[in-house]
Amino acid sequence: MAMGLTSSSRGRGRSKRRAPMAEINVTPFVDVMLVLLIIFMVTAPLLASGVPVELPESRANPLEQDPDQITISIDNAGFIYIDDAPVEPGGFPAALDALAASGGPRPPVVTLRADTTLDYGRVMAVMGELNRAGFNAISLVTSGSSEAP
Repeated sequence: MAMGLTSSSRGRGRSKRRAPMAEINVTPFVDVMLVLLIIFMVTAPLLASGVPVELPESRANPLEQDPDQITISIDNAGFIYIDDAPVEPGGFPAALDALAASGGPRPPVVTLRADTTLDYGRVMAVMGELNRAGFNAISLVTSGSSEAP
């Protein structure tokens, strides 16, 4: 009885060959993809704005992100950036006119990030130029706060 359980190729002098494996182990691939996904989820908000600005605090509700938006940043030295690209001093009106000319039927939403140490007049001057160029939908970006003023 025990003789019937042995492989038949053993007795004929042929070497035993393994059949090719037809399955692919995807577990390591999935593990690497999940780690990369977590890394991108953590770093993506940090890459949204590269201009270092200390935002003022506010208890306002967050707004939805619009893919058709322009980010204007003013750093603590008063320099203006349009989507992380610095604007030459005195060149802000011309840059806004170029943005308005390249836009579609309605102007995009502008998000304004201004440093908390800036003079109120400097921020209002930038907002006035935005209004003059036809950008009337302006969102002011702040950091979250839990305390009431």
